[in-house]
Amino acid sequence: MDERDPLADREWRLIREEAWSGPMNMALDEIAAETAAAGGPRTLRVYRWDPSTLSLGYHQDPDTVDWAHCEREGVGVTRRPTGGGGIYHDNFGDISYTIVAPKAELPSDLVESYHRLCRPILDAFERMGVPARFAETERPAAHAPACYLRELHPAHDVVVPGADGRERKVSGNAQHRRTDAVVQHGSLTYAVRPERHLAVFTDPAADAATFRERVTGIDDHADIERSEAVDALEAALSEWADAEAGEWTDDELDRARERAEDKYADDAWTKRRPGERDSSD
Repeated sequence: MDERDPLADREWRLIREEAWSGPMNMALDEIAAETAAAGGPRTLRVYRWDPSTLSLGYHQDPDTVDWAHCEREGVGVTRRPTGGGGIYHDNFGDISYTIVAPKAELPSDLVESYHRLCRPILDAFERMGVPARFAETERPAAHAPACYLRELHPAHDVVVPGADGRERKVSGNAQHRRTDAVVQHGSLTYAVRPERHLAVFTDPAADAATFRERVTGIDDHADIERSEAVDALEAALSEWADAEAGEWTDDELDRARERAEDKYADDAWTKRRPGERDSSD
């Protein structure tokens, strides 16, 4: 990180990959934001979803979810504080990360902020041998409720250009800009599992072949194990922020568990209709 960057010379901690439920992952992001805003360390974290989870976008209609399928197959469902479509976070095929810092230390311009915080993500792909870049071409949505099948956005969608000239999405990134902190979280696709991804939605307007035409995974481009991809992401994040290995405090974990139960696992949050606001929001 450039020493002139407001994020340089700050206290950063890297929390290496852990597995949590969907509600707990969202709660930990929120608690990390509170910690950073209160003068504590800024947080870099890598994580997986256990069980596999569908995370809905903030404004997403719950009617787009096949609830019966998710319950039958043991797929968790929660709602993110960030916008966009739903993402099926496969326990194996998805690698997720979060970057949290005080709002005052980041650009007010949204695109500039995305590009700054995505630098270590692009670096991670380079370390893996995946020729990823920000999206450069427009593409209409194939199924708007699914994040990976929505129109591409050059600010925060990371793609891999194919030999056929098509850009295939490999990573989606989103920001929640609180009054006191910014949370950027994202999903890197390690292995594409289109049937599982599409099955969590009600009447998807795309099939597995269409999904494959628009989405790619790390293992399509690099002969590396998932654990090696995680190592590359953690190394890129750590070097970008000069972060020390860290962990959650007991207080943070206790607050996160309470937040997960009271908010992110509550139907009042997860199944709310577009335009509704929850008292915990």
